[in-house]
Amino acid sequence: MGRVWTSMIALLLCLMTSSVRGEDPYIYYTWNVTYGTIAPLGVPQQGILINGQFPGPEINSTSNNNVVINVFNNLDEPLLFTWHGVQQRKNSWQDGTLGAQCPIAPGTNYTYRFQVKDQIGTYFYYPTTGLQRAVGGFGGLRIFSRLLIPVPYADPADEYWVLIGDWFGKSHTALKQTLDSGRSIGRPSGVHINGKNGGLEALYTMEPGKTYKYRICNVGLKEALNFRIQGHPMKLVETEGSHVVQNTYDSLDVHVGQCFTVLVTADQEPRDYFMVASTRFTKKVITATRVIRYSNGVGPASPLLPPAPHQGWAWSLNQFRSFRWNLTASAARPNPQGSYHYGQINITRTIKLVGTRSKIGGKLRYALNGVSHVDPETPLKLAEYYGVADKVFKYNLISDAPDAAIASRDPIIAPNVINATFRNFIEVILENPTKVTQSYNLDGYSFFAVAVEPGQWSPEKRKCYNLLDAVSRHTIQVFPKSWAAIMLTFDNAGMWNLRSEMAENRYLGQQLYVSVLSPNRSLRDEYNLPETQLVCGIVKDMPKPPPYSS
Repeated sequence: MGRVWTSMIALLLCLMTSSVRGEDPYIYYTWNVTYGTIAPLGVPQQGILINGQFPGPEINSTSNNNVVINVFNNLDEPLLFTWHGVQQRKNSWQDGTLGAQCPIAPGTNYTYRFQVKDQIGTYFYYPTTGLQRAVGGFGGLRIFSRLLIPVPYADPADEYWVLIGDWFGKSHTALKQTLDSGRSIGRPSGVHINGKNGGLEALYTMEPGKTYKYRICNVGLKEALNFRIQGHPMKLVETEGSHVVQNTYDSLDVHVGQCFTVLVTADQEPRDYFMVASTRFTKKVITATRVIRYSNGVGPASPLLPPAPHQGWAWSLNQFRSFRWNLTASAARPNPQGSYHYGQINITRTIKLVGTRSKIGGKLRYALNGVSHVDPETPLKLAEYYGVADKVFKYNLISDAPDAAIASRDPIIAPNVINATFRNFIEVILENPTKVTQSYNLDGYSFFAVAVEPGQWSPEKRKCYNLLDAVSRHTIQVFPKSWAAIMLTFDNAGMWNLRSEMAENRYLGQQLYVSVLSPNRSLRDEYNLPETQLVCGIVKDMPKPPPYSS
């Protein structure tokens, strides 16, 4: 009997140990990336498909899930995917940018492994090499809140994706050749909603009296879009990972790279209604429509489309100012229940980034603070990890405070990498002296979008900051002749990309990398180089450095 009890106790101890050491759940995907025929504007062309789908398959996860995606590259060119807005803690190895990873060669596969940490909301993924995003390879990525963390609204009857974007109607290789020749890709040929424009078939169906969640992202290359639903107001509940104060809008300006989650109630006359996406701030307005149908609908949608706001960007600025963080919601946040008083933290550094447009030798280039970024053959993160950064790039070519003449000088063409002190709380000013609206994204982080204002930034402009309930997000627009201010703590070690979301600007140099190094080579702060990581450039045949310790 004693042996039986001893065995049972040992078994219980093993089970307890296993439960303590148990990992968060894993979800697995296998992607076959190919070319295929698509027709977003009604004209067949070559696009990029994932498992035969355009847009690509949804990644459906819950916070703290481990996501494993095995990507088979059956294109005839290198490929990488980035997980737009997903904060991969300590893991820039999986960021999918050319500064962090070697591309997946044609005919090979690579497995991404990352964890979606304490964040909820609406995101998307897309290919980052060349101009591939111009012809597909993008799709939705949603992160649900864990069951123990309530959301501040009732469960919807269903959820629907709305991926909107401009469309150029040319192959990605032709667009790339245009930029390589020094010219702009110009204006788009059209706009799409979920890869299509127009038609009378229903994209989604709603039952009368029920409320639905719509996840809206601008996955385009260049143009801000206004989104609206005929006859139906939208209650905004989430923006890029943050629950927001639930204001109701007739339409939303969605800048390139931005996502919103709204609730829509089917409380109108039972019939068809149009969803509408149209370009903003363009002389010629380009529009796309798709149909939403009531399950008991008896008539077609009215041809009279709801109008967009007037073309000035003051309306869009005021809408940005209306977005507020929901400080009472239980959700993923730096500290729960609104206790993260970011406005009371001392700023240790101010970085002012001025985006410029110029021509060098007759060829178009974009820059930040006088440096137009180019990707070296050896990814920046690999060069740093292997201790050969000095052979690949130089840190801090740019100044934190560029002079007023920066826009009139030709930029330097080189890798643009700045150092950031681990866990410092900093302020970044994004200034746009051009006549075109900009949009910027920072990988690996969310930041507090504390201000967007016209004119030039100066220290006294801090009186315009929202230091109480600015939304924590990862993408922010900067209007013409205007500036935006963001605040964040650089507490995620790695090599992270800050870029213009405008594909032309990014490709021609308007991006940089932020190197955030932990003082100690410790697994507490950053993961080791994965065993399966692709290695290329000058480090390809070098011995692997000693791993970080725990």
